[in-house]
Amino acid sequence: MQKAPNSAAQGNPLDHRYQGEHPVRTLAYLFRPYRSRLIAAVAIFCVRHSPLWLLPLITANIIDIVVQHKPLGDLWVNAAILAVMFTLNYPATIGFARLMSGSIRRVGTSLRSALCGRMQQLSIGYHSKTSAGVLQAKVVRDVDAIEESARQTAELGLGAITTLIGGLVVIGFKAPVFLPVFLVVVPAASLLIRYLRSRVRSHNESFRREVELVSSRVTEMTSLIHITRAHGLERTALGRVDGALLRLRSAGQRLDILNGRIGSLAWIMLNALGMVCLIGAALVAYHGWLDVTAGDIVMLSTFFTTLTASMNALMGLTPILSKGLESVRSIGEVLQAPDLETNAGKHELPRLHGRIDFQDVEFRYEGADTPSISGFELSARPGETVALVGPSGAGKSTVLNLLIGFIRPTGGRILLDGTDAADLDLRTYRRFLSVVPQESILFDGTIRDNVTYGLDDTDDEALVEALRAANAWEFVQRLPHGLETLVGERGALLSGGQRQRLAIARALIRDPRVLILDEATSALDGRSETLVQEAMGRLMAGRTVFVVAHRLSTIRGADRIVVMDQGRIREVGRHDELLALGGLYTQLGPGQVA
Repeated sequence: MQKAPNSAAQGNPLDHRYQGEHPVRTLAYLFRPYRSRLIAAVAIFCVRHSPLWLLPLITANIIDIVVQHKPLGDLWVNAAILAVMFTLNYPATIGFARLMSGSIRRVGTSLRSALCGRMQQLSIGYHSKTSAGVLQAKVVRDVDAIEESARQTAELGLGAITTLIGGLVVIGFKAPVFLPVFLVVVPAASLLIRYLRSRVRSHNESFRREVELVSSRVTEMTSLIHITRAHGLERTALGRVDGALLRLRSAGQRLDILNGRIGSLAWIMLNALGMVCLIGAALVAYHGWLDVTAGDIVMLSTFFTTLTASMNALMGLTPILSKGLESVRSIGEVLQAPDLETNAGKHELPRLHGRIDFQDVEFRYEGADTPSISGFELSARPGETVALVGPSGAGKSTVLNLLIGFIRPTGGRILLDGTDAADLDLRTYRRFLSVVPQESILFDGTIRDNVTYGLDDTDDEALVEALRAANAWEFVQRLPHGLETLVGERGALLSGGQRQRLAIARALIRDPRVLILDEATSALDGRSETLVQEAMGRLMAGRTVFVVAHRLSTIRGADRIVVMDQGRIREVGRHDELLALGGLYTQLGPGQVA
């Protein structure tokens, strides 16, 4: 299995077998590089948390000193112990946070890096089948759930465990006769409280569904805002949202009232049991049935509440841990997805002249009854422009995806300068390839960042030259901040023609040997198309070009036009030759050639 780039130096999260492995073992593997830090963090936590189980003991000692008139020096010894505990709390808290939180954050960062690295390795077919929102949720939500689960376990779990162990040890030392009572009553009280709180689960689920409905309604409203405004339907849209909001309010109120009831019953029951424990211990001491002091009575009463709270905390971790473990399984679906583009160990391509040969190529999509293309034979010479036309479903996009290497032939082979593409590291081939799609893809950054994306050493002279050649420099100069102007998410602050010209500039600055134009002018108006066509003419000069377009103005100047239908080549020739032939090409209207 290939390793993701930029993964943690101390163990790669991709090296573990996630699927079929218990997620607890996986978590142990992930935290293995930080064992020494975690052990030190636990030791520091025990020091920091010691007041919770030592305070009842010291309180009992001080009460006994006062009641039994013990030496005053004992008071100062107990006071000194308290002072030491309080003094150590601050540095212990900081030390614990540095060690434990630092380890958890490192694991989270390592997992996110591994997920992003694996996404770059997964095939385009995988990305076509998997929602981008799902993958984003795994990187953000699932890793966050793992971090939160580990953090809560460290804080609440360690706290509860150390309090339970420390408290039971103190009781066994100071009042051993009461130890069996605590070993039975404390778990029983905790189970009763958990039973009461479990009644809230169905109401929590109902409330969550109402929250999801409100989220859906708001998303729907924002996506339809243009239609709503255009037809004056603001009241209708708000009515749909308001209805969901009212149901959410009702569900929330019911949940709050039920939580209040359960909380009150739990408080009454817990404190009633605590009072029973206090009165029982007092009666034992009053009648002298056992050797119990006044301080012991206070200590036992305090420990009952403290230990019950610790048991509740441990049981309350169950849903948090379950969510974290489920998130481990979730990210494993990506980290061990088998649908990879494999380049490891293959030959690198140091240079490319631009000769492309398709030899009896066939490709069948998974689950399809018939191949998308079959018997595809085509040779493109360096510097030649080849246009692919045909009705919808003819197989043109499949040919482009094969050419880019997004998919591999299921039959035949593709040669790049005479070398079988199956033997090449396609990442090195793509350094000589540029694609200008129908909808140019820009990210939320500056014009400079978008055009020079992935190029670290591009100077302004080369950048401006590429923008001029793409007919983009004129409008870039008019923008408020020129090259440093932010284009917005997906280039939303620019027009379609401007975005497409920036995409052409991005291709030009890379000086590719092979160029793919996928309906690059289909969504443009006449003025924008003219500017883009001029820029494309400069971009295509001297390069091997594959064009898919539905406008005759884009393809009529091609060196060869390949007419496809039902995955096969039907006609090949220049524009005039195909018209004279009077075949399928002449039957394709201006809106059908792509």
